[in-house]
Amino acid sequence: MATSSGHCLCGAVTFTAHNVSDHHHACHCGMCRRWTGGPAFAVPVGKVVWEGEQHIGRYPSSEWGERGFCRECGSGLFFRFAAKDEYYINAGVFDDDSAFTLVGEIYVDQQPPGYRFSDGLDRMTGDEFLARFGASAD
Repeated sequence: MATSSGHCLCGAVTFTAHNVSDHHHACHCGMCRRWTGGPAFAVPVGKVVWEGEQHIGRYPSSEWGERGFCRECGSGLFFRFAAKDEYYINAGVFDDDSAFTLVGEIYVDQQPPGYRFSDGLDRMTGDEFLARFGASAD
């Protein structure tokens, strides 16, 4: 998917994302589960242009990243790897999320025992995932 748009629940924040991936991962880390109320489904994008940026709150949730949300309605918008300025936009805030395919799970070492996705997905621990970005949990 080359370009896609989306918005928060109230519409105060809108965006156009470029080089949008057609896949996403489910993240089971404790921060994502607390942030979303369950696993987070986020789509990697190459570039994003925000409108209503004054309504975006940014929370530095770790040494390597931040989470963004709408200050008006509370919608979770993204996770951003700070060092590389890479955005992972929550799948549910895209205007059309029907093209995204779940291809893997990350932080499976933190996944609670109460649910499981179907077999066949790539599964990585938190350390394995962070190693791909040159980061560590320490």
